[in-house]
Amino acid sequence: MKLIVGLGNIGAQYAKTRHNIGFMVADELAAAQEARWKPNDKFKADIARLELGDTTILIAKPQTMMNLSGEAIQKVMQFYKIAPADVWVLLDDVDVEFGRMRIRAKSTSSGGHQGVNSTIQHIGSGFVRVRLGISLNDRAVEPSEVYVLKPFNPKEQKALPALVKKAARVTLDQIGNPQPEDTTFDLL
Repeated sequence: MKLIVGLGNIGAQYAKTRHNIGFMVADELAAAQEARWKPNDKFKADIARLELGDTTILIAKPQTMMNLSGEAIQKVMQFYKIAPADVWVLLDDVDVEFGRMRIRAKSTSSGGHQGVNSTIQHIGSGFVRVRLGISLNDRAVEPSEVYVLKPFNPKEQKALPALVKKAARVTLDQIGNPQPEDTTFDLL
């Protein structure tokens, strides 16, 4: 069994922000496989289930807000007895260009991402990070914590549907046939 977790913030005001690209890809994964979301209060997450060949995949969207995501991930992992190496976390990354996705199987750092910090605190660092580029941020002009809560610009919004679809496909392909531990993919 594998667990794919889309990171994001709950609430309509965050739905189309850069910080919620993990939720967007998780939604696409579920929709493409015709999996239905079910709220689960015990896990503090919405859960969808799908089959990929002989592998059962759970998709989760923590309903805890980004900075507490690890709580929900830990609850799902413990209930289903999923090892950290079988957890794939979809997250926004200000250091990866828009249109690119980087999968890192072995990393110990959060890169300053608070959702990843929370995940490390609750399950350790042995999970797979699927880093979705949201455009490079000039931190001298605007702090990242402000930048990630803004919507994508009009050009990016136009490209976003195709990018999200390809990110979902690549994620499923990689779960079934992983590449080396640090691989970058062009999504556009």
